Amino acid sequence: MPQNGVHAIVGTVARKWMPQKEWLVLGVVLGNMFPDLDNLVVAYATLAKLPNPEGYHRTFTHSVFTVVVMMVLFYLIAAVTRNGKWNNFSMGFGIGILMHIGVDLILWFNGVELLWPLSTYELNFWSWYTVPAWLKIFLDTGEFLAFGLYFLLLGSLSRKQNTDMERQGANKMWAYLQFALFILFTVMFFVIGTKGLHYTIFGALYLLSMIIAMSVTVRMRRTIEAM
Repeated sequence: MPQNGVHAIVGTVARKWMPQKEWLVLGVVLGNMFPDLDNLVVAYATLAKLPNPEGYHRTFTHSVFTVVVMMVLFYLIAAVTRNGKWNNFSMGFGIGILMHIGVDLILWFNGVELLWPLSTYELNFWSWYTVPAWLKIFLDTGEFLAFGLYFLLLGSLSRKQNTDMERQGANKMWAYLQFALFILFTVMFFVIGTKGLHYTIFGALYLLSMIIAMSVTVRMRRTIEAM
């Protein structure tokens, strides 16, 4: 059940096996989170009432070609700025996207269009499984739970390593807010369903939470990269 916060946790834990190169692990964590930004397109398509808005998810940001494009982009930034850290970030970002795709294929219940845009074939190891309605609710609201756990992980690492200690209060606040949203929307969805304005609000708060989590990740890069 790889919610975006789970991807962030996976990327952070993977630092144990990464070489100590500045901005490399930062790239890994952000690369793990990056593919789910396609939900911004899904949100626009939904509001614009375009056909099949969910069809934009796990396509262009989950393609192996996107890995190449993003890595080349950051390598170019490194060349222009003459800052070797961007080379490390580029490698980490590519690794992170590939990790995200792998976790999605193994633990999620929808497919991934690995070769978009050359092919719309969707690789799906779970095509035989129908997700029950109650589990779908927990998978949706579990986004907030996962973000909360990620913020707690950052706080724990910060205390252990004595880095970014000034972020302790903010991390706790974000974590408890995410847990509150998880409880609120879980109860709400079971009581009145997942259609209507409240689901739109849920989607907006999820996207905002993801952007905040990525921003906090950048701010706490010392904690993430400390070994």
